[in-house]
Amino acid sequence: MIERYSRPEMAALWSDEAKFETWLKVEILACEGLAKLGEIPAEAVEVIKEKAAFDKSRVLEIEKTVKHDVIAFLTNVAEYVGTDSRFIHLGMTSSDLLDTSLASQMRRAGLMLLDGLKKLQEAIAVRAKEHKDTPCIGRSHGIHAEPSTFGLKMALWYDEVRRSIERLERAIETISVGKISGAVGTFSHISPEVEAYVCDKLDLKPAPVSTQIIQRDRHAEFMTTLALIASSLEKFGTEIRNLQRTEILEVEEFFSKGQKGSSAMPHKRNPISSEQVCGIARVIKSNAVSAMDNITLWHERDITHSSVERIIIPDSTIALDYILNKFTNIVTNLIVYPENMMMNLEKTRGLVFSQSLLLALTRKGITREDSYQHVQVCAMQVWEKGGDFKTILKESEQIKKLLTEEEIENCFNLKKNLSNVNLIFKRVGLD
Repeated sequence: MIERYSRPEMAALWSDEAKFETWLKVEILACEGLAKLGEIPAEAVEVIKEKAAFDKSRVLEIEKTVKHDVIAFLTNVAEYVGTDSRFIHLGMTSSDLLDTSLASQMRRAGLMLLDGLKKLQEAIAVRAKEHKDTPCIGRSHGIHAEPSTFGLKMALWYDEVRRSIERLERAIETISVGKISGAVGTFSHISPEVEAYVCDKLDLKPAPVSTQIIQRDRHAEFMTTLALIASSLEKFGTEIRNLQRTEILEVEEFFSKGQKGSSAMPHKRNPISSEQVCGIARVIKSNAVSAMDNITLWHERDITHSSVERIIIPDSTIALDYILNKFTNIVTNLIVYPENMMMNLEKTRGLVFSQSLLLALTRKGITREDSYQHVQVCAMQVWEKGGDFKTILKESEQIKKLLTEEEIENCFNLKKNLSNVNLIFKRVGLD
């Protein structure tokens, strides 16, 4: 189970003990709200606050008989409280307790994940600034395209994590609602003031309207946000895995002393952490589909969503917490090989500057089609026969008629190609 790798507080948040503690808090707050309205004796609330407790084993034992988790919990609490327990859960339905408690737990989980995202963004910022001017080849379709920098790759990740932070903040706001409005959300047997009181104490807002439950599009928004974050981490991890391939080797996951890469091949140093991130991300993404399926329920409520949520919400928050922390460590300790980046950039013997030649010719008044043809003829010689692109251009009778040697040289100016890196860094807030 990945719980043992996640932060202890995240795993603990979803334990039975934590769930029942949250339930008890909600029930006591509801009693306080009722007492403020004079609907139950204040003295009874004091007794409830003093005596109310639960025994997890006893709750689960009772549930085996009654086949209802909330009734089992309330029965056990009543064993501690005594006669004043008749005021507990007054006018409430099970989902008042379940959904308000779940919202509180999801809010707390979301805030933990938000903290993890911000730490990841900080780690990426450090590496982005470190390698802002480290040249590397940009690739499209897996093929060398034009020069870039490794810092720009990191800046892109930084900006994507910024969007994830914004999405998660919105999702936390969306899920931070409670409901204490009765069996079909009409407040038939309990005042809206009780709901307002309970929600305020839990840092929640009352759902403007509900049925027996808080509507599951809220939960789906939260879960799809987790899936989007996981998708970004999978994207970043996939890039590291590709860049660590032996024939590329521009970066490498830190390989600690005593670590083993393969049971059969002692030479192996594999990107296993990035692979783990990518694999776990798939689970989080698939859970989001189940969350969207939970939106559709019969009339004011059925319980097809309930069993699903007991799996997907704890699992996804714990799993995302795990891969967020893992990927932060990957970024922090990532080994970068600038020499290999430059070697790979030069591997195509100058072909990556072909667009500079194309534009230089068009500025001479040559049509784009003819310019493209002139440059492509020289480029194909490099692909098919080898040789240096710049040399071939200088020897081309067609190109010599249009560009001087100095103009050709200027087309191979790496710094000129990367002259707007500082501007991009400013645009993403990394200046």
